[in-house]
Amino acid sequence: MSEWKQKRFWTAATAEQNDAGWTVTLDGRAIKTPAKAPLVLPTQAMADAVAAEWDAQDEVVNPLSMPFTRSANAAIDKVAIQHTEVADMLAAYGDADLLCYRADAPEELVDRQAATWDPYLDWAGATFGARLMPRTGLMHESQDADALAALSGPVHAMSNFELAAFHDLVSLSGSLILGFAAAQDLHPPLTIWAASRLDETWQEEQWGEDEEAQEVAKIKEGSFLHAKAFFDAAKTG
Repeated sequence: MSEWKQKRFWTAATAEQNDAGWTVTLDGRAIKTPAKAPLVLPTQAMADAVAAEWDAQDEVVNPLSMPFTRSANAAIDKVAIQHTEVADMLAAYGDADLLCYRADAPEELVDRQAATWDPYLDWAGATFGARLMPRTGLMHESQDADALAALSGPVHAMSNFELAAFHDLVSLSGSLILGFAAAQDLHPPLTIWAASRLDETWQEEQWGEDEEAQEVAKIKEGSFLHAKAFFDAAKTG
């Protein structure tokens, strides 16, 4: 039996403002999330992006080609009902942040990690009053509790839509600090993404590129860039 797929039934998708915020209508009918909640969006930029995705659908709807719609659904159907739990999970990355786990050899890799990652840790120290400390090796060592608390506050203060995007910025990079750096425009997103892949890039330089690994990395890069775009579209201020 072939899998059922939704077919396009509308002529035009339109971003519209209402008392609750922004939504998208298909020939005047407001879209709902998979959980049947109203698709209420925080900004016109996000509504325009969602509407463009629906307008771009051909005869058969392809959800994989609709990242803004999927992220908005996640913010409403998932993050909104467990905001505290999601924020706690992301803030916990600070205690095992990618940027803090350093090699002890070879010297070139040690130097590259310090040159690339230390400025991010310094920036977080100046911005949040929370300077995480590097460790050598893979064994976990807890970070200062006050520093972790200082990093947790801004995560919990994010809106549901910001937090949905921040989830991907952090989980894809493996770093709470890089997630903040992307969210706050410290550097271009591709520069921050490259920083998260420093160890992988080093390995590729030593042993050559693996085609399958490169394809996976490219997909993750695209997801990271989308998360940044969604975070920006979620900003109301």
